[in-house]
Amino acid sequence: METEKSNILTCRSKIEQLLNWGDSSQWINQDFENLSDRIFTKTQVRLSVSTLKRIWGKVKYDNSPTMATLNALAQFLDYENWREFQGKNSLIENEVVTQPLPIEKNKNRVPSKIFRISSIAAIMLVGLALIFLLVKGTSKQKEATSEAKFELRKISDDLPNSVVFNYDASAFHSDSVFIQQSWDPNRRERVDPNGKQHTSIYYSPGYFIAKLIVDNKIIKEDAVFIKTKGWKGFINNDEPIPVYLSADDIKKKTILSVSNEQMKEKMGSPLFNNTWVTYANVREFGGLTGSAFQLDLKVRNTATVEESLCRKIVITLLSKGGAIMIPLSTKGCISDIGVLTGERWISGKENDLSAFGCDFADFEKVTCKVADHIFEIYLNDKLVLKEEQKQSVDEIVGLRVSFEGPGEMKEVRLSNSQKVVYEDLF
Repeated sequence: METEKSNILTCRSKIEQLLNWGDSSQWINQDFENLSDRIFTKTQVRLSVSTLKRIWGKVKYDNSPTMATLNALAQFLDYENWREFQGKNSLIENEVVTQPLPIEKNKNRVPSKIFRISSIAAIMLVGLALIFLLVKGTSKQKEATSEAKFELRKISDDLPNSVVFNYDASAFHSDSVFIQQSWDPNRRERVDPNGKQHTSIYYSPGYFIAKLIVDNKIIKEDAVFIKTKGWKGFINNDEPIPVYLSADDIKKKTILSVSNEQMKEKMGSPLFNNTWVTYANVREFGGLTGSAFQLDLKVRNTATVEESLCRKIVITLLSKGGAIMIPLSTKGCISDIGVLTGERWISGKENDLSAFGCDFADFEKVTCKVADHIFEIYLNDKLVLKEEQKQSVDEIVGLRVSFEGPGEMKEVRLSNSQKVVYEDLF
């Protein structure tokens, strides 16, 4: 345990040297948000601000970080994983420099030529033994993987939704067996290595790839498709369990809307920074693919600056195995947003995303489309981002629109080159 703590401190120190942001004891919340973005950009693993604060000792937390968290930190430093980081840095820290022993002259010593031949023979034997063990180990790994079992079953078609995982990892004879609910490493749970079943609760809708992980390697995967019945509204903050909103809470004539007063009543606070209202519609859209589609909708964040400083909006198109994320914010906060094109992450820290800044005096019209491998985003009919997209996302299976604070949405339309696949004017 002490060795692990020492390795974590070393990892922290190396990250601080890489970032050159000054004394980490003086880092503020935004520094940890920036670090989270940088780690995600490089590793495609999102570590939450609270997780990073625990790593840096800003928040008291007695448990050790998960292996997924440690792997992401190591990969941020260009190591393959945490094991490699431990091995290389422990080697450096524990290296002992000694003086060579004097060579005692001995008339009866073995002639150097014979010694060299013997040494080469010994090295060859060791090499052959290692190759044999490696092949044997790989064969055993393949055999264990083929014997492994990982299947799932949803309990209901509503939210929240429990999922039963039927698994078998006993052939690995390992005490490091986990089930990870989705891409988020914080949703990783240790399970009994010799167990057969494990259940998890999914509180939010989406298309998730659950994983059976043994010794930090993905052995099996299966899809968890948690749908909604039409539009579902909920409120999230730092807590893992959201506050659900009823249809009457969000439907207001021709718009989906949650008012400032509703937010205050539900959350018990007039401040909405990092408190998100989400409208989600997760379902099949008739074969609509990310290689040829168009999304049109109108949105507005209705919080005041006093209630939510940045008044962000994040529009997310969910697909099988990927996502597209379109951000909006007040003009002064564009440094703190990012675009996910489905192929790459574009951070506001390293790119000028000022075109995504809004005043929210009225509804903002957002259009996102992909055609002939060209990805485009329009804001109020003005092109704000265009780039080539070599790898498009898969079949589209959901739309999620999140507001930092209260927000409104209307006139949602999804279409392909031939027709309108889905439309809702509420």
